[in-house]
Amino acid sequence: MYRKITLSVLGGLALLALTACSNESPAAGESPKKAAAVELTTYKSASCGCCKQWVAHAEESGFSVSTHDVADLNAVKEQHAIEPRFQSCHTSVSAEGYVFEGHIPAKLIRRFLQSPPAGARGLAVPAMPLGSPGMEYGDRFTPYQVWQLNSDGSQQVYATISAAGEQF
Repeated sequence: MYRKITLSVLGGLALLALTACSNESPAAGESPKKAAAVELTTYKSASCGCCKQWVAHAEESGFSVSTHDVADLNAVKEQHAIEPRFQSCHTSVSAEGYVFEGHIPAKLIRRFLQSPPAGARGLAVPAMPLGSPGMEYGDRFTPYQVWQLNSDGSQQVYATISAAGEQF
């Protein structure tokens, strides 16, 4: 009788452990698509091909991207207080209200959202660096910086991308 109870308890514990494991985040090396999709809203020009390519990069990295083609991108950038020196061709906003300007590697957006730095309101890659996600052109690459935009109006370097492989 004790043996049946012990086996029942052990079986229940094993089932509980399996259930708990099924709710965990994907293990290292698993595809980001298996993780819960993070939602981004991206504002862009209807005719911009590099924006479409960046959206594809974000979606391939596990993001759910809702795009809005807008006639006045400057108004969007003004609404989100993106200074001209940090502007690019598209602006993305997370469900939490963080802003992501330009061709930022999706892995850096995910890292930022998983652990937002204190006082930060988003990230920016000014202009359109050659070789950044969405701006691929053969094997050409220009190193660039990803800037952290802070709520107090300051900014600081969040990451430096020195080689194309660092983006993925």
